[in-house]
This record gives sequence, C-alpha cells and structure tokens, in this order.
Amino acid sequence: MFVGHYAAAIAAKAVEPRGPLWAYVLAAQAVDIGWGALIITGVERFSVNPDLPGSVLVLEHMPYTHALPSAVGWSILGTLAARLVLRLPWAVAVMIGAVVFSHWLLDFLVHRPDLALWFGGPKVGLSLWNYPVPEQAVEIGLIAMAGAAWAWSRGRQGLGPIAAPAFIGFLVALQITAMLLPSDGDPVGTGVSAIAAFLVVVLVAAFADRGPRPAKARPADD
Repeated sequence: MFVGHYAAAIAAKAVEPRGPLWAYVLAAQAVDIGWGALIITGVERFSVNPDLPGSVLVLEHMPYTHALPSAVGWSILGTLAARLVLRLPWAVAVMIGAVVFSHWLLDFLVHRPDLALWFGGPKVGLSLWNYPVPEQAVEIGLIAMAGAAWAWSRGRQGLGPIAAPAFIGFLVALQITAMLLPSDGDPVGTGVSAIAAFLVVVLVAAFADRGPRPAKARPADD
C-alpha cells in the first residue's frame, strides 16, 4: 500500500483538526521512512520478483519497522514526539500515534505474509497485492472517503473547498506515477526515492493545510 496510508492521516485531520496535516501525513508513513533508511544501510532487506502480480517487492527482512511490536513502538514514539517536540495537545498527540499504528493495519490488508506478529514469530498478510485492480480500488477508495470527510470538516470551519480535492488529486497522480515506475531492486535507490517521495507529500500537505481563515464578523453599525 502506498497512498492508501494517507487515508488515515486525512481522516485524523477531519476528526481532530487541531493537528497539522503535515504531521498526520508524516505519521502515516513514518514506518516506511524508517524502512527506507534501514534498507539503504542493509539492516532490512528486500528483493524484486517481476513475476509477482501487483507489487513486485519481496520483503524478506524488516523486523524493526514492520513487525507488530515495532509498529507499537513506532506509534508510542510518534505520540511522545508530537507531545514533547511539537507541543501538541495530548488528544492530537494520541491521534498522531494512532495514525502511525494504522500503517501496520493497512499493510496487513495488502501485504503478502511478511508482517511478523512478534520478533521471529509467524508472518501474516491478506495478500491483496495479488489482486492489483481491487487493491488499487481499495487505496483510492480509502483516500476518497477520507478526503470527503476532511472537506466536510473544513466546510464546518468556514475554510475553502479547494484544498481537500486538490490534495486527493495529487495523491491519485502520485499513485499512478508510482505504478508506472519500474523497481530494479537497488536498495539505495529504492530507499532514497521512497524517502524523497514521502517528504514531498509532507511538504504538499503543509501547503494544502493552509487556507483562508473564516472572516471575522464585522461590528454592527451603531
């Protein structure tokens, strides 16, 4: 799963709008940013099998990012960072931690069995990657529903209607681009390009979160 992860970030923004969208977006892919760094260094490993349907990635060894205990640890770190570093309210910090953990849950839907339930334990995954058309429909559907909720939330705040559909459109375009780009199995190239893509989305989210604030009521004429 790629852009489908951002559905959790957008939904969190709709539910708890006090949190910055860029922080929710960063939280949604924090696990994969860590994965990108660890495959560059060789700590975690993957290979490519072009004969596989859907994603050609064979995720061989990733206990520090995608094992269930690791996902819990990442979500706790995300919560603490949001509270102690960003100085966000506890409700927002907990929401950010939940978005971090959502990464594992959404990966469980699409990954082949490569997500360890505990370190060295059995690996799980519902393998939706093996059915590319339904998998893409799930990803796009998730971000569309979350985007609708965010647009509704922005409307209630008196904010402009453009940001939500524009951001969703950007994510759909990014998903299509990712589908068309080949994967050669080079860990450095894959890790760098993945981290770069995630950070670009963070920057776009920071821009999309901006918008005209509700106009202040004009004082009544005497």
